[in-house]
Amino acid sequence: MKSKTNLMGNYAETDLPSAIAFEFADKIRDTYIPWIRKALSELEDADSSIWVRPNENSNSIGNLLLHLNGNIRQWIIHGLGGAEDNRIRDIEFETESGKSATELLRVLEASVDECCEVVEKFVKKGILTTPLRIQEFKTTGVSAIIHVIEHFAYHTGQIVWSVKAHTNKDMGFYNL
Repeated sequence: MKSKTNLMGNYAETDLPSAIAFEFADKIRDTYIPWIRKALSELEDADSSIWVRPNENSNSIGNLLLHLNGNIRQWIIHGLGGAEDNRIRDIEFETESGKSATELLRVLEASVDECCEVVEKFVKKGILTTPLRIQEFKTTGVSAIIHVIEHFAYHTGQIVWSVKAHTNKDMGFYNL
């Protein structure tokens, strides 16, 4: 694999599994978490506004933060890392108030850090294509990693859009 120095900074030549672990951390921890953090910082009353649903068929930012945390814990920490699966997915969407924006972000950031460690350990085992069953889906490690990246990106976009719609502010992500 060619060096990604021109694209991502100092990224030495490496094998594909290590590159996958690097890309996972780069997208989830080093790109999407800062975008979510920046978006939440733009809300004047984040603790109450994160629980506002635009309509009955939409989720609040708080629901999306709970959902992101539940998803990465189930797919990565449980699915790849072997931890117990104690996720109750419906609660992520039924919750209407509770933890503050700061608390939800702190929990999500801790889970993301743990996920990055699990992915790094998992890819070093060289079992990316081993069949797995996660959330009743037949999958593989590489498919689970890709699923989590795209799922995280999708809901990060929803959070950012919601904040932009609420505040009418540009997030300035290219200035981070």
